[in-house]
Amino acid sequence: MATVSPPSAEADVPAGERGATRVADRVVAKIAARAAREALREAAPGAPGDAHATVTVAHRDVHPPFGEARLRIAVELSYPAPIGARCGLVRRHVAERVRALAGMTVAEVAVQVERLNSPLLTDRERVR
Repeated sequence: MATVSPPSAEADVPAGERGATRVADRVVAKIAARAAREALREAAPGAPGDAHATVTVAHRDVHPPFGEARLRIAVELSYPAPIGARCGLVRRHVAERVRALAGMTVAEVAVQVERLNSPLLTDRERVR
């Protein structure tokens, strides 16, 4: 014997009046930081140490479905390396992952190189 459940109350409420889903800035920051680390590991698989990324998010709810994000990412890179190419890779990968996982429009991804790490230099030496 099959039972039929009554129609849900949700079906009676028009889509525009049901509410909205908002992705928290800290969630977007975690997605972006992880994507930046993925991109840096992919670019330099044998590089010593773990890729580091610090992310700040400016979030606006102007574009459907989940808003628009402007991201600022600070990274540490191994040196010598093609810095511009690595920053471009991070920028593209982060934008793609935030779009895919958070459903947000990514208006800007600014990548700042916070530190260059060189395995050739000791702690006392400095690059000028």
